Amino acid sequence: MSGQEQLTTREKDLLRLVHSESHLGNTNYNRSMERYINHFTSEGVPVFKIEETLNKIRLAARLVAGVPSIEDVIVVSSRDLGQRAVIKFATYTGASATSDARWTPGVLTNHNTKQFKEPRLMIAVDTYADHKAIIEASYMNIPVIALANSDSNLQYVDVAIPCNNKSTQSIAMVFWLLAREVRVLQGELKKDEEWNVMVDLFYYKSVEDQEKNEKLEVVAEDKEKAEGNWDQGKNANDDDWGATME
Repeated sequence: MSGQEQLTTREKDLLRLVHSESHLGNTNYNRSMERYINHFTSEGVPVFKIEETLNKIRLAARLVAGVPSIEDVIVVSSRDLGQRAVIKFATYTGASATSDARWTPGVLTNHNTKQFKEPRLMIAVDTYADHKAIIEASYMNIPVIALANSDSNLQYVDVAIPCNNKSTQSIAMVFWLLAREVRVLQGELKKDEEWNVMVDLFYYKSVEDQEKNEKLEVVAEDKEKAEGNWDQGKNANDDDWGATME
């Protein structure tokens, strides 16, 4: 049995957060985030208490799963890095996602807007980029869960998940863990069951990254075809050689 198989689910989750660098914050930090910082590196980078991050993810999952209708949970991201994670989280949990680059004023407060919504819980990726959405939620007494970096302002935030929300790998990992925990609480997954959804699906990919991957796939296909043609040519030559010998 390998060492990885001997780890508990909690230990594996902590390693996942560390590998995705969710524990690293910004060099600047807000006073309200001090309680989540364990220490500073020699370069002055704050390191979050990673167990606190995991505890907050599980607390957030209980809040999400506790909403009578999961469609009443709205997930917002005004930044590109979090948009794919938000959409995938909504896909696997049944929550509502808004990944528009700009928050439309009045979505939560103006009944006359076409986008009007009445959610019972909000999840935000960035307290700065999603500040307008968080303020509107406070007007309507909607609880807010937010991914919070070391420099985040926690005003109007009810549950802060301390993590690096400036990296797509970190954001994706947090939402992957959150989605898995929600599915467990909903009874769709067993507590220690491995989720067969890869965290890579939650990653934000730019147009340049997609084009690069497509080029690599084309190169790989061309290589396979070339090798296949070479093997066929070799077999044909072998047959000709055998016929000549006969």
